[in-house]
Amino acid sequence: MKSFYFKGQRKLQSVMGGGAWRSGLVAASALAGLFSLPVCAQQADPATPVVVQPGAPGKPTQTLPSSTRAMLPPRSPKDVEFMQGMIMHHAQAVEMTALIESRTQNKELRLLGARVSHSQSEEIKFMKRWLEARGEPTEMPMSKMSGMSMSMPGMDMSSQPMLMPGMLTPKQMEALKNSSGKEFDRLFLTGMIQHHGGALIMVKDLFDTAGAGQDAELFNFTTDIDSGQRAEIRIMQNMLGEGGG
Repeated sequence: MKSFYFKGQRKLQSVMGGGAWRSGLVAASALAGLFSLPVCAQQADPATPVVVQPGAPGKPTQTLPSSTRAMLPPRSPKDVEFMQGMIMHHAQAVEMTALIESRTQNKELRLLGARVSHSQSEEIKFMKRWLEARGEPTEMPMSKMSGMSMSMPGMDMSSQPMLMPGMLTPKQMEALKNSSGKEFDRLFLTGMIQHHGGALIMVKDLFDTAGAGQDAELFNFTTDIDSGQRAEIRIMQNMLGEGGG
């Protein structure tokens, strides 16, 4: 029995000795890593930012002074005019969707209205931020509006000559407010299709103007408007084909 005990003991001591050796190795490695940290910190001083400007094709990258500040891209007067006009345009669409709750029980139309209201309200916020960041007013000056021709072909603009393309006239808005049920559904869908069509005209007019629409943010925003409103026009046309109610 004693012989077995001593053998087991020696075996146990051997295992413990190996574990202690491995523990020592881990501790030594951790200690070495700890001492190496200051060396890494000295290699890159976080207090000195590095500003790098990518070079043009075939040109090297340039390191700029740490005092370099980002500059907003150049804008054209048409960019500013577009944003100011689209804020007004979107505001009427939001006003139209606010009528839905009290005038129709059409679930499909309610869902569409919620989608239009949310997307255009968020876009209004973006457009205002874009203008404010460039020191521009969020509303179009009346002097500029009075000299602009913004009506769509076939629209009666006698009572309101300063509407953006596609916007409903006061007479159309009054008819929408005074309707309910399926009549409201029909007027809303036809009116919003007209409204969205006007937004597409505004986008096209922007890109047809030399030097306009070059700002990256503006370009992405307007292309999103174009694709999104085209998709919603198709949805509303399908709803009208089903009776609009």
